[in-house]
Amino acid sequence: MKFVIALYSPAHAPSSRRALRFAQAVLAGGHEIVRLFFYQDGVHSASANGVTPQDEQDIAAQWREFVTHHGLDGVVCIAAALRRGVLNEEEAERYSRPGANLSAPWTLSGLGQLHDAVQAADRLICFGGR
Repeated sequence: MKFVIALYSPAHAPSSRRALRFAQAVLAGGHEIVRLFFYQDGVHSASANGVTPQDEQDIAAQWREFVTHHGLDGVVCIAAALRRGVLNEEEAERYSRPGANLSAPWTLSGLGQLHDAVQAADRLICFGGR
């Protein structure tokens, strides 16, 4: 089965941890993840500037490691990211900001990427949100 996973909450939220565990289970079960799409506050999971307290799990780092290790398509919604100050080098330069906080394995793109992935998948699973 082919899955698209959309995450709407930041890394420190319980739903982000649940989404990561679900994604791990999908691959362990022999299924495919077409795309991971980080939207709304979920874009914070891709920011390199978040610092997790020492007594907590660093879910953002776990997401980064998971996406990198499995060569997954980790897409961060550009509109949500810009609104929340999550920028790659190109966008930081475009908007004259002092630095970028988004790097590989993440890519910035629009909602069209979510739509395209859903067309190629069997299931869209969403975590977080209001």
